[in-house]
Amino acid sequence: MNPIVEFLVASLILLGSLFALLGSIGLARLPDFFTRLHGPTKATTLGVGAMVLASALYFTATRDGVSLHEIAVMVFLFITAPVSAHLLAKAALHRRGGTLPKQECE
Repeated sequence: MNPIVEFLVASLILLGSLFALLGSIGLARLPDFFTRLHGPTKATTLGVGAMVLASALYFTATRDGVSLHEIAVMVFLFITAPVSAHLLAKAALHRRGGTLPKQECE
């Protein structure tokens, strides 16, 4: 395989793993539900997206044709993750009465 492609794949895997790690740390360490929801939906989505892009690049370079399975996974991931986070946030607001606490509004 081409050394440039190997470098790109390794860089995307490293970048994706760092984003996933940051999202996981955010999920564990942030203080309330809404900030915990922000960490995984942003950072982990980018992390998994970078790893799937690395997989698509690798299989496109090593086999004939474009690897469409990974592209379909990325599209599905980038569509469903924000929608599910939005629905979780709406459900949490509805359960709490629809208002944010005073300290979170400022």
